[in-house]
Amino acid sequence: MSSPLAPARPARISLALRDSSTMLRRNLLHARRYPSGTLNLLLAPIMLLLLFVYIFGDVMSAGIGGGGADRSDYIAYIVPGILMMTIGSTVIGAAVYISMDMSEGLIARFRTMAIHRGSVIIGHVVGSVLQCIASVVLVGAVAVAIGFRSTDATALEWLAAFGVLVLFALAFTWIAVGIGMASPNAEAAANSAQPLILLPLISSAFIPADTMPGWFRPIAEYQPFTPAIETLRGLLLGTEIGNNGWIAIAWCVGLISLGYRWSTAQFNRDPK
Repeated sequence: MSSPLAPARPARISLALRDSSTMLRRNLLHARRYPSGTLNLLLAPIMLLLLFVYIFGDVMSAGIGGGGADRSDYIAYIVPGILMMTIGSTVIGAAVYISMDMSEGLIARFRTMAIHRGSVIIGHVVGSVLQCIASVVLVGAVAVAIGFRSTDATALEWLAAFGVLVLFALAFTWIAVGIGMASPNAEAAANSAQPLILLPLISSAFIPADTMPGWFRPIAEYQPFTPAIETLRGLLLGTEIGNNGWIAIAWCVGLISLGYRWSTAQFNRDPK
């Protein structure tokens, strides 16, 4: 039997929502006051997009579509990979910010306050996902400006593609939060999160996986970014999706579960 002094379930839910929204507002204000961090993380995918289109586009396009593709085809090919890379680079900010909160003692102080314990992490997670969505929209606008088109995708396919991006943003944010909490300082958090940018480079983002060397191909095929990228291509460009959609969802569920358990364990750990 629950204690008569314990708050009722609706009251606990209301408290959690109120405190989580407060933490979310705090994180968004922090990001607005220091926009250079987010802009620096956005530069990598935008620069790679422009580099591969205008410098390597003609050469790289000869390697896809049986050699008959042109630059516009290559733009369409790489944009899904660039969008996934944008998520990977943006969530590094979550690792850095929460590591700063840990090293500056803010997390320890939040533990002692009369607030919902999960609201601190939820504020970081939701704030990072919203920043990922904004970053994807910005990079997508750059892609459209240089020639990306998706004329065959239906409204439902666009919605499904958006859902894939949000789901992966949520999954990698949880991993980034765990990295941030486990890192001794912001610099270590940023360095530890670098694989989130590097993994898309060894996926099917820029060239088909079946054109890679045989010893390297399994690395590209069996990592989380490749099935997500192929799913986005199928939804936006009408290519074959196969089992990639289910594999991408399975990766997301696994990463969310791992990141959630890792983050909450770090947060609930007794300070030394």
